[in-house]
Amino acid sequence: MTGRVAAVNLGIVTEAEWAGDASGRSGIDKRPVDGPVALLTGGLAGDFIGERAHHGGEDQAVYAYAEEDAAWWATELGRDVRPGGFGENLTTYAVDVTGAVIGEQWQIGSALLQVTKPRTPCTTFAGFWGVPDLIKRFTVRALPGAYLRVLREGEVGPGDPIEVVDRPAHGVTIGEVFRATSLEPELLPRLLDAEGLPEPIREKARRRLAPRS
Repeated sequence: MTGRVAAVNLGIVTEAEWAGDASGRSGIDKRPVDGPVALLTGGLAGDFIGERAHHGGEDQAVYAYAEEDAAWWATELGRDVRPGGFGENLTTYAVDVTGAVIGEQWQIGSALLQVTKPRTPCTTFAGFWGVPDLIKRFTVRALPGAYLRVLREGEVGPGDPIEVVDRPAHGVTIGEVFRATSLEPELLPRLLDAEGLPEPIREKARRRLAPRS
């Protein structure tokens, strides 16, 4: 599968009452940039990340959301949704982000990334959009976008091809992980076999599956 990067987006500092950071600042408002951007282990150079207890880090270095899924939300809400409107670093085109397999590797520009986990909607997201019931609606829609870790640093830019160069055989997808942890607990056993899934999610699955005394 080969898609492309529709936009590369960097967060600006936003101060608001709905910002989750204790300082009242958020980096969810991301704006498209021209030209290539350095992609480092910790994320895109120049990207502001607020509330680092829940955002950023190696397993969440980059957030990707599909342009096609954003278009559905634009119709649903009757509003424009620009690139970066979901707080995503990479707006993708012709990539099945929800169907991406945990641990699969994406070659983008000179960088190599690995799919790690789905995004979990939060109150900051709802506040940024001004849609009070967004968390519920986003969960039911179950198109969460994907976080990625950086396996090889490099540069990425708008228009770069996205090529899946490796896909694990276990087949557990971003969509399955999201539904297992939110809507369909019967899928939780699948998560235990998902090599590359961050350990906190695997441990959460084990706890939920443990027999109750």
